[in-house]
Amino acid sequence: MESKTVSVRGVTISYLEEGSGTQDVLYIHGNTGCNLWFEKVMSQEGCRVIAPDMPNFGESDHIDTADIDLYAEYMADFCSALGLDKPMVVGHSLGGGVAMSLAVHHPACVGSLMLVDSCAPGGLHTPEEHYAAIALFRTNRDVLLQGLAATMPALNEPEFLDRLVDAGMKMNGIAFEGNARALDAFSVEGETSSFTGPVLVVHGARDIIITNDMAQETANAFPDGTAVFLEDVGHSVMVEDPDTFTRLLQEFRTRII
Repeated sequence: MESKTVSVRGVTISYLEEGSGTQDVLYIHGNTGCNLWFEKVMSQEGCRVIAPDMPNFGESDHIDTADIDLYAEYMADFCSALGLDKPMVVGHSLGGGVAMSLAVHHPACVGSLMLVDSCAPGGLHTPEEHYAAIALFRTNRDVLLQGLAATMPALNEPEFLDRLVDAGMKMNGIAFEGNARALDAFSVEGETSSFTGPVLVVHGARDIIITNDMAQETANAFPDGTAVFLEDVGHSVMVEDPDTFTRLLQEFRTRII
């Protein structure tokens, strides 16, 4: 696994790359995330796997806006810069919204979609009274640690969780509240039928953010959408149960070859 950078629209994007197979796979992380969230699943048989830090996240440059469709535009240009050929795009949480925006607005960048505990096509609403707690994530590492731990009940690796929290604290300050409001404003409802490629929606039953109904709604929004429900994980199967994530990805890959 190799860490690299590329300039996209004058913004430096940091990314991990592993493998040289015939299937390109693009991992798109979620809120407070970065490519570290996919570290355990970078090795995929038959695949060239790319995991960027989007602008505002991780080691990539910050921009002055938090917006799901704008993140997708950067990812579209990132795909072009790396010469990715109709990749399987795997979007987690907020990254699922970015992946859906890519599929709808930049379809040449997407061959298939795997959406892991993703927001729905109509976005994700955060009640106004929750924004005070979100603001604490920006300045209080312990609060962010507690928040992330609650979303990943099957993760029992304190040192890895600490690394995820440290990476989360690198997020652009404006994006803590900004990403939540961007998810609230995001919508590709009524547009998803334009993407006719295969779509796999993966949902953990112990997820406290995304509901079963939201996951099924997302799968139903696409002409070739299927939902898989996992009993023993929460919001992040690639972190909590990487073996199951790899099995699902490889089964999906076999289906679309």
